[in-house]
Amino acid sequence: QVQVLESGGGSVQAGGSLRLSCTASGLTFDSYALAWFRQAPGKEREGLAAIDSDATTTYADSVKDRFTISKDNTKNILYLQMNSLTPEDTAMYYCAAGAGVYRDYRFDIGSEGDYGYWGKGTQVTVSS
Repeated sequence: QVQVLESGGGSVQAGGSLRLSCTASGLTFDSYALAWFRQAPGKEREGLAAIDSDATTTYADSVKDRFTISKDNTKNILYLQMNSLTPEDTAMYYCAAGAGVYRDYRFDIGSEGDYGYWGKGTQVTVSS
């Protein structure tokens, strides 16, 4: 049985940083594309960043240059380093694993339906 678990969320002031972590049992990260999504109250779930099995990365424009996705295959841990946080980043953050999405031969974050394994999320709250 696959279990995905996020951690590292919390409350931070605007301009601050947080690093989220994601671990999983029952699947090995080096065989999957991994992604971070977030969902704010009343909004749709939004793809933020993804990393393929070969470490190719891609980012949503909303977080590019502020967030960094990385992974440690030896420890089976996925990270999301978040810098320069703003109140608009307040949301529940989710880790997901899937087969990987390519559009026009370019690695893409894809959408919720492209990922088969999800964690329950970790809350990030940014105050002004």
